[in-house]
Amino acid sequence: MSVDAQGTLSDRSLLRLDDEENAALAALAAELCGTAPHLIDAAEWVAAARRLSCALPPRLSRTLREFTHDSGPDGMLLLRNLPVDPDGPPPTPIVFGSVQRASTVPASALMLVAMAMGEVIAYDKEKHGALVQNVVPVPGMEEYQGNAGSTRLNMHTENAFHDFRPDFVGLMCLRNDHDNVAGLRTSSIRNALPLLSEPIRAILHEPRFVTTAPASFDLGDRLEEPHGVLSGAVEDPDLKVDFSSTTPIDDEAAGALARLRDAIDEAAYTLILSPGDLAFVDNRVTLHGRNSFQPRYDGADRWLQRVFVHLDLRRSRALRGANGQVLSSTPA
Repeated sequence: MSVDAQGTLSDRSLLRLDDEENAALAALAAELCGTAPHLIDAAEWVAAARRLSCALPPRLSRTLREFTHDSGPDGMLLLRNLPVDPDGPPPTPIVFGSVQRASTVPASALMLVAMAMGEVIAYDKEKHGALVQNVVPVPGMEEYQGNAGSTRLNMHTENAFHDFRPDFVGLMCLRNDHDNVAGLRTSSIRNALPLLSEPIRAILHEPRFVTTAPASFDLGDRLEEPHGVLSGAVEDPDLKVDFSSTTPIDDEAAGALARLRDAIDEAAYTLILSPGDLAFVDNRVTLHGRNSFQPRYDGADRWLQRVFVHLDLRRSRALRGANGQVLSSTPA
């Protein structure tokens, strides 16, 4: 793990499973992986994941419960030594919109941990509504500001434009890049806030910013109303910003947004993930991004698997047909 800016992560932000815990999680993941119909998005498979998630090793369960209560100053949790395929993963996919539909042991472990935190959700307009999504570089999309790119990815709140954006984003490493330089960058407003003056904080709380949605989500103009980048408690605010798609509506707001970006960069960490590492980002208070790397498209490129977690599934019920896990763009 490489860490920039503030040195080391706080102790509460890092948990390495011991061999016994790894074996226990691997056994649960194997049981889930073998559950018919062996399809991650099937309702009965998700129900099995929900049930088996109650049997996680006690230290892991306790850590997840404490993290969902209070994600701490870093607003992220790094879990290490999760079970992976002992023979290594198959070739890294290279197609846009790649997802994991069939159950595997690593994807099952990811789902078990995520379901212990809340409910795994997806969006019908993103990655085909799959619950486990592949984050891989795609040929021809190197400069893309998204998970298919390999250029530096701007810091952002995941789906900042959405009323029901994820509470947590989970990213599990199956394989890092050839040069082992691709890093997950995270930065919490809790660490950045002391770097901002009171006048700047006040501006950031005001509805003087607009975040646009990708055209694919077909959300119309209703989510493009001005909003505050900070909201909630003044001493511990939530953060909603995407430095690729959030724009200020006046010069003073532009200056405040630029100062926030500087503070976020100053407070950022870079985590070099290894196979079996799983990072959860508290999407309410912490931004994430990625530094650049050079893909080779030879089957051995960087490969993360991603999940989204809601703590309160009920609040999105109107967008989830049949009370499922996938949110549509319009009420069901």
